Amino acid sequence: MTDTQYQILSWVAPGLLGLAFGGIAFTVIRAMGTGATSYADSMSETTARQFEDLFLFIPARRIAEIGWALAAAAFLGCVIPLFSLDNPLSTSIGLALGLVTGMAALSLPTKLVQILKERRRLKFNLQLVDALNSMSNALRAGFSINQAFETVVQAGEKPISQEFDVMLQQMRVGMNFFDALQSLDQRVGSDDLTLVVTAIDIARRTGGNLTEIFDKIGITIRERMRIERRVRTLTAQGKLQGRIVAAMPILLGGVMTFLKPEMMLPFLKSINGMMCIAGMFLLIIIGWYFIKRITTIDV
Repeated sequence: MTDTQYQILSWVAPGLLGLAFGGIAFTVIRAMGTGATSYADSMSETTARQFEDLFLFIPARRIAEIGWALAAAAFLGCVIPLFSLDNPLSTSIGLALGLVTGMAALSLPTKLVQILKERRRLKFNLQLVDALNSMSNALRAGFSINQAFETVVQAGEKPISQEFDVMLQQMRVGMNFFDALQSLDQRVGSDDLTLVVTAIDIARRTGGNLTEIFDKIGITIRERMRIERRVRTLTAQGKLQGRIVAAMPILLGGVMTFLKPEMMLPFLKSINGMMCIAGMFLLIIIGWYFIKRITTIDV
């Protein structure tokens, strides 16, 4: 092999290798981009439908934009502190961590929906006790069961009036009574409402006294809520301690990075620092898991 051929080969081989790696990287990035776009679109549509169940009408496109903005902020927040041209390992870890946190931030709208649904469900359960009392009085006055539901709607207390109004609208367009109740139960997702729906169905089949049933269910729900409030009071301190202990290392690290960046940034970019941070997050997750198991009591 002549010197010219050797020089050509020494240039061609790295070029072909770089081209191959570039093609693989382009394919992977394109596939990840397509998958992320598809995931964001489906997630935004599902989240928009869940917002509609909460009577919050937000376009799916706007939810997708919020998700992408949160993902970009989380990605940059992880990449920028660890980016270093002299330390490829730190940069690679920053990119990997940024991708993980970005995907997690992309699902934050869904988590927000879950929090709003839980708060709405708790408010619905509180209003359900008074609604059962109102419906029982309406039945004693000679009203039908449909008219008893209408008295709750006319009271105008949201969200229970909204949900009962949707049920009555479904019945007006041709849905039978029990199917409308089942739709209401699935939409709200409340165990107390499931108890009411089951009691109404049994009374409809066997001819039971709905007035007495509503009174007894109202007493049962009120007593269960009293026990739940007692349990929340007793476990509030443990939950607060878990949140403080979990947030303290992260907040302390952020403050130290802001006050002493010349000391913290080299530590964050070093192997020992990354191992310490990974161990810290692992211990936080383990501690949070056990605290949650201890303070979560089903009533």
